[in-house]
Amino acid sequence: MASLESQRHLFDIPPEIAYFNCAYNAPLLVEAGEVMVEGALSKCRPWQRKPKDFFDDAEQFRKLAARALGGNSECFAVIPSASYGTSMVARIFEDKLGRGDEIIVLEKAFPSEYLPWQRLSQVTGAKLVVVEIPSDFNWTQAVLDRITQQTKLVAIPNCHWTNGAILDLMIISEATHSVEACLSLELTQSLGALPLDIDQVRPDFVIAAGYKWLLFPYGLSLFYVDPSWYGERPLEETWLSREGAKVFETPLDYAANYQSGARRFEMGQKSIPSLLPGGLVALQQLGDWSVVNIADTLEEINDKIAQVLEEVGWTPVPKQYRSPHLLGASSERRVSKDFVEKLAAQNVFVSYRGGSLRITPHLHINEQDLEQLFKVLKNVE
Repeated sequence: MASLESQRHLFDIPPEIAYFNCAYNAPLLVEAGEVMVEGALSKCRPWQRKPKDFFDDAEQFRKLAARALGGNSECFAVIPSASYGTSMVARIFEDKLGRGDEIIVLEKAFPSEYLPWQRLSQVTGAKLVVVEIPSDFNWTQAVLDRITQQTKLVAIPNCHWTNGAILDLMIISEATHSVEACLSLELTQSLGALPLDIDQVRPDFVIAAGYKWLLFPYGLSLFYVDPSWYGERPLEETWLSREGAKVFETPLDYAANYQSGARRFEMGQKSIPSLLPGGLVALQQLGDWSVVNIADTLEEINDKIAQVLEEVGWTPVPKQYRSPHLLGASSERRVSKDFVEKLAAQNVFVSYRGGSLRITPHLHINEQDLEQLFKVLKNVE
């Protein structure tokens, strides 16, 4: 574990911009943008694109994902969005649930973490159990209290998207598997910035939109599938995921078998040259930095911010329940509707979500950014 120096030189962020809003949309790495432009322009010369180019980047994606995030490379698949991943899991469970079964979700979950499970409940008759927001921020205990013998699917994140209140996935995993239920993790707001020990947690599925903490371009996301689910039906039937697809001369053979591992769950047109190369650069960089080091660095930054927030009347999520990378804080005083806009007018960018001020830095942050944030927080009402 090590604290990293500011990596601002790898991003295209002007010196006057203090960007603390990565939970909204993370900045793209400069190198990622360059390879994406090159990939987009490659379409000008389609005769240079070979059959292997439809597969090679996706295979490299798997390897780099495992290196950066852990787990077996065969378990990773390329998808376009978080809702695609949750909808895929929901489809898998359509013929596995019925009346008397229960699906657990969190109160005020992000829509893509709620709507697919709501539809699954409506289709199957299973009960949607919504874990109420705990007054003490202890989401772990709140979830544990709702797991019963009727629980069949626990669909949760690693931290709540509005304020970063963390869930102990190890403890929840043990409880979930003890009743033979499945664990589906939607980690859009943590994967890439908060370490996940896949081998220890043993999730059945992991879903993450890529444009936040994974530093992917918009439109590229990640899906992890435990090998026990390899035989399930995917969301779409793309010929690129069938055996023999690399032989372009024989597509009309209509191969019955899927390719190995999690490849059957991938989207069609998975090797988009204007997107996937940017994701490869991001995964390479995340692996070089190490997610553990990223988390440690962001925790140091957010601890400093939390102290200043307390000084000016905000109440951060208590340290013991706080994610290292996503800092949420509430205020007893009335927060003006244009509070975030007032900060933005002074080139300081944060979010306000679900009654919580949300501050989410990344490795581009430097001392000047912190000074700029602190000055604005102390002067803006």
